[in-house]
Amino acid sequence: VQLVESGGGLVQAGGSLRLSCAASGSTFSIKAMGWYRQAPGKQREMVAVITSGSGSTNYADSVKGRFTVSRDNAKNTMYLLMNSLKPEDTAVYYCCAELPLARLYWGNGTLVTVSS
Repeated sequence: VQLVESGGGLVQAGGSLRLSCAASGSTFSIKAMGWYRQAPGKQREMVAVITSGSGSTNYADSVKGRFTVSRDNAKNTMYLLMNSLKPEDTAVYYCCAELPLARLYWGNGTLVTVSS
């Protein structure tokens, strides 16, 4: 499975961005996909996850009510709509796909910078 993120950039606090993650390869095997982020000097953390079957979602407390994860199965693409962005949302955002046997695949990341 190959994952390519896009949509990052520089935005002012309070603004919005939409990230995309395009998956290719053995996409039929994907059980769930998620967005993770890593800020400078910090550990990578889960932002949002969406399952392939039911489409159920889970969010980090820090982004609940502001971020929305969605998917377009026909396009094999996952999205992250980020509203009301804060400077603390500044990080490299990574797309992750989970396959059976707990195999994880990662994209190269896209940088989101929120200025105050």
